Amino acid sequence: MKKLFFIILCFFFVFSCKKETYQLKTDEVLISKNVRFQENADFLTLKSGKFTYKIPHSKLPFKKIMLLNASLVGYIIGLGAEEKVIGVTSPEYIFSDKIHQLIKENKIQNIGNEQKYDVEKIIAFRPDAIFTNYVASFENTYEVLKKNGIEIIFLDEYLEEKPLEKSAYLKVFGQLLGKKKEGEELYKSIEKNYYHYQKLAQKSEIKPKVLTNEMYGSQWFVAGGKTQIAHFIKDAGAKYIFGDNTESKSTPKSFEEVFAKAKNAQFWVNVGNHKNKRELLTINPNYEKMKVYQSGEIYTIGGSEKGSANDYFESGVVHADWVLKDYISIFHPEIFPKDGLKYMKRLK
Repeated sequence: MKKLFFIILCFFFVFSCKKETYQLKTDEVLISKNVRFQENADFLTLKSGKFTYKIPHSKLPFKKIMLLNASLVGYIIGLGAEEKVIGVTSPEYIFSDKIHQLIKENKIQNIGNEQKYDVEKIIAFRPDAIFTNYVASFENTYEVLKKNGIEIIFLDEYLEEKPLEKSAYLKVFGQLLGKKKEGEELYKSIEKNYYHYQKLAQKSEIKPKVLTNEMYGSQWFVAGGKTQIAHFIKDAGAKYIFGDNTESKSTPKSFEEVFAKAKNAQFWVNVGNHKNKRELLTINPNYEKMKVYQSGEIYTIGGSEKGSANDYFESGVVHADWVLKDYISIFHPEIFPKDGLKYMKRLK
């Protein structure tokens, strides 16, 4: 009888332990098809592309980080976590005044550029983690840093197709930097605004036709129908002329192909960094034959620049709502007036 009682007691003890462990495991947070994370009692497991990270809770939140891509700065600023940054590359491409002030105060180090990192300086300052887009040609550099005990986390936000999924990286940085509440609240605000603006745009019966990008050499790399810009155009109540393209990246077309497809386009967006329409003709004089060049409206993403820095690639990476509002202002000025554009600028 005592033996039976002991067996039953052991059974309940094991069951209770398993139940407790299960309760400490949180639901997986899905950011996109590329990124997700989940917590258990011991680790935060982050999956980003082909990489998986098991980060002990004892190492979190990260207190000292470095950023090897200017496109990731917007998330840090959105979370108000600038004080955690101790190193950046290519500061000339960073728009934030606060980051530049911290660089002047020597609280943030210049650790090279996106072609060559100052590896010795990175190792000397011992960051808790480095965040960067993955670049295959830097594999040897990554290995050197890893061998010196430095955590490198690859986050390729530029691969995201849907605008809000790119914004949702706020949750990843919030989780890793001890800003979970701030990340979730800011994302909810962005998401709420985005859907509100989208709903306003969809009410319009007018769906203007839109052309994107421009020529490089002999080819016109138009945005694929599943790219982020294609989603923005659709959500802003317009019709992308290559919207039936199933690519999630830019695809090369001849001038003749684009010319034929764009014959009824009223807007041409995301052209390069030009000062005026005439400057476009130095790229390809045939642009002048296009109806959208002659009588349509042409927009660059140069509406918020300081030197080499462009806020479209900083706060615009995070704030899908602000970017969408700009596109709606362009296509439907009856909803939002064009004098309120933040990132876009009309070429004249």
